[in-house]
Amino acid sequence: MSRVLYIKANAKEEGQSRTFKISDSFIEEYKKANPDDEIITLDLYKERIDFLPIGKLAELHAPEPGTGKDHPILKYAFQFLDADKYVIAEPLWNLSIPAILKAYIDYISVAGITFQYTASGPVGLCAGKKAVNIVGRGGEYSSEPAASFEMGDRYLRTIFGFLGITDYTTIAAEGLDVLGNDIDTILGNAIMKAKEIAKNF
Repeated sequence: MSRVLYIKANAKEEGQSRTFKISDSFIEEYKKANPDDEIITLDLYKERIDFLPIGKLAELHAPEPGTGKDHPILKYAFQFLDADKYVIAEPLWNLSIPAILKAYIDYISVAGITFQYTASGPVGLCAGKKAVNIVGRGGEYSSEPAASFEMGDRYLRTIFGFLGITDYTTIAAEGLDVLGNDIDTILGNAIMKAKEIAKNF
């Protein structure tokens, strides 16, 4: 049995996120293929993830031995480490990820929990796990000239690799805000792709 951590990062009201329509479809299809797996949903806005409090930075760099999984800051890193698979869902905002998702990344990137320093440099402690990032984009960022400006999925792929997760797939619905585009078709195609990937995730 695998544990899937479903990380949601969108400030829109329930039912309004086009990204979540895709990611929720992915999760539904995944459940059909893996009925015994555990799905843990972490909605960052409902969780009220905040920026790292003043004076708490040291806790991310040198957790005290024996620190428990109920620690108010480190609990997210422990939860992340305990998962086998990750589904991240977010829009592309201002060429990158929502700030709340970056704040969450700061909470889970903890030396001694999700990565460690060695004589040859940092090494991720989440090797062997896999991730899929589902992103909604208003424009077209998969090819140039706009691809060079896309720093959201690129950042997530990089930081997940830093934590040891190199099995990383992207599902992007693009052109959602381009006038004249058939949004229903774009979403439908993305949902079909998501369901297909979910079957073997």
